[in-house]
Amino acid sequence: MPFARLAAATTPTCHIGYGLAAVGRPGYINLGRDADLGADRSVESLRTRTHELLDAAYAQGVRYFDAARSYGRSEEFLADWLNARPDVDDIVVGSKWGYTYTAEWTTDAEKHEVKDHGLATYERQRAESEELLGARLDLYQIHSVTPDSPALSDKELHAKLAEAAAQGLTVGFSTSGPAQADAIRAALAVTVDGTPLFRTVQSTYNALETSAGPALAEAHDAGLTVIVKEGMANGRLAGPHAPDALRVVAGETSLGCDAVALALILRRPWAGVVLSGAATAAQLASNLHAAVVDLDDDQLDRLSGLAEDPRAYWERRGSLPWH
Repeated sequence: MPFARLAAATTPTCHIGYGLAAVGRPGYINLGRDADLGADRSVESLRTRTHELLDAAYAQGVRYFDAARSYGRSEEFLADWLNARPDVDDIVVGSKWGYTYTAEWTTDAEKHEVKDHGLATYERQRAESEELLGARLDLYQIHSVTPDSPALSDKELHAKLAEAAAQGLTVGFSTSGPAQADAIRAALAVTVDGTPLFRTVQSTYNALETSAGPALAEAHDAGLTVIVKEGMANGRLAGPHAPDALRVVAGETSLGCDAVALALILRRPWAGVVLSGAATAAQLASNLHAAVVDLDDDQLDRLSGLAEDPRAYWERRGSLPWH
């Protein structure tokens, strides 16, 4: 598996990845986005910003980079960066299929992305991803699997994914919604010719949404690499919006709320990679401090009280505006 490259890495930040959801397109649901990006969200402006963030992340030891077909031009920006740096051969590149970006580089589209886990969408988007990333694509994930996703039962799709895996592509899935644990367990049961199909899982887990934790531990025990997304809860755990308990613990560590929030996830024995979704260099630098945060039992106990009912969490997430 390509994640063996991360196992060989020795930097403190090698278990922190960088996700391009916030910089590959002009509109997203993260809080504070207007201040982070400003008014100029042209393609070239975000391409330059993305390349600067990728440079900074790599220089500071980050070795996993995560994109998706639906993250605007994220794959294109990442491919440009990789093509200009052929000597960068110690990273893992992941992307996702299953959503089509439909906002046409605007922030006020009626629909920003359309979900379809059918075989035809996989074949179209796999070709699109390969055209951009080529052999640099290590991991291809089904985007946002839920328990009712046809991707969990489509045998023809499973056969095509197994064929890709036999050719060297790592096959994984991501999850979203209040029933993430059910989706994870259902995906763990998917086999092709008696062999488990999926080798990675990417799920939302943070101080506010912990419901997937037991299922992610099961996935880890089954041999999957666990990637954690939305560790900052779309900005709800960042300094300006952080709950009081997180602010207090951050003050005790003399580091940012974001670093503490991500450190809380890094402590989980099943967490292989925890994603930063930073939109600025300052945010990225602060996120990476998570690798050196040391939390004691009392602090962990206080932070555990932040967890919300998953239905309430996802309802609030669903109400966040694209901007």
